[in-house]
Amino acid sequence: MRDSTLSRKEKIMRVALSLFATNGYIDTSTKEISIEAGVSEALIFKHFGNKDALLAHIIKAGYRRVLSHHRGMMTYKDPKEFLKNMIFLPSQLVAEEPLFWKLQERLWHNTFSKQQHEQFMKPVQPILQKAFSELGYKEPELETQYLLLIIDMLWKREVSGDVTNGLELAGLLEQKYNLL
Repeated sequence: MRDSTLSRKEKIMRVALSLFATNGYIDTSTKEISIEAGVSEALIFKHFGNKDALLAHIIKAGYRRVLSHHRGMMTYKDPKEFLKNMIFLPSQLVAEEPLFWKLQERLWHNTFSKQQHEQFMKPVQPILQKAFSELGYKEPELETQYLLLIIDMLWKREVSGDVTNGLELAGLLEQKYNLL
């Protein structure tokens, strides 16, 4: 019984993620989610309370998956290796979970979504700064800010389809920072 409840909950989350990312959060009703997931609308409310809580659950679960899957990449061993990992991370994330990142891009104005993303990126800033300092960059704070802006723009543009050569652009950054 417990397993079937969990699988239905997961199915609701997957369907909601797909519909929110494709149609938009506002334009997707819990009724549509229930029909697509093959569950009652009441079950959605039982598991999540309301549509906002369902969205929050999807966003938190998405960042938990990213952190658990990329834990090694976020570990600092060597400044060049860390920079390289950060440069290629946006393309990897978008390739692995395009719907989640499309949803994040669509919800960029959403306070909760923005807070979760900032919380995800916050630990990266001091580590990037440390890497640039160790590599002898004159202004590690500015380099850090510059790279974070590029990384942020890259994943958003890649997920929206505006950039189709994300890996090539990451390679260009890799050359700029002499990480080859």
